[in-house]
Amino acid sequence: MRLYHSSDMSVVKPDITHSRDYLDFGKGFYLTSIHEQAVRYAQRFARRQRDAWLNIYEFELDGSEWKILKLDSYDRRWLNFVANCRAGKDIYDYDIVIGGIANDKVIQTLDRYFEGTLSEDETLGLLKYERPNIQYCIRSQKMLDVCLKYIKSIQLSNWSKLF
Repeated sequence: MRLYHSSDMSVVKPDITHSRDYLDFGKGFYLTSIHEQAVRYAQRFARRQRDAWLNIYEFELDGSEWKILKLDSYDRRWLNFVANCRAGKDIYDYDIVIGGIANDKVIQTLDRYFEGTLSEDETLGLLKYERPNIQYCIRSQKMLDVCLKYIKSIQLSNWSKLF
């Protein structure tokens, strides 16, 4: 499966070390299977006068040894997982988490939930009609090394190569 990672640099050898803490699915290397989503995210770097790169990989699971969490919708399970990861209570040992990305509308709703102005039920009510844009968070270096193969990196200014 083809996956994309947007960055301000070419990422030939991904690692977990450079990931920030307190992200939606915890510390890991974040990717998407949605090309347009990756390009839009990379454009954020360009708007900040930084280099913008689209990194392209092939992802292939090589067996059943991996601990996988799949969150198919913005439900209570997804909300609790994201809340724990963002609060620094990431006690999970998943190799990969696959689930909905927090787009602008979802982020605004989550922020209100984390501030305490929305209850869990109110938050879930607002999110139930949102269709998740899928993200992949590879959380183990072993999985990155075994399952993710680098293809190429394209600088965003080279638009003709993106499409």
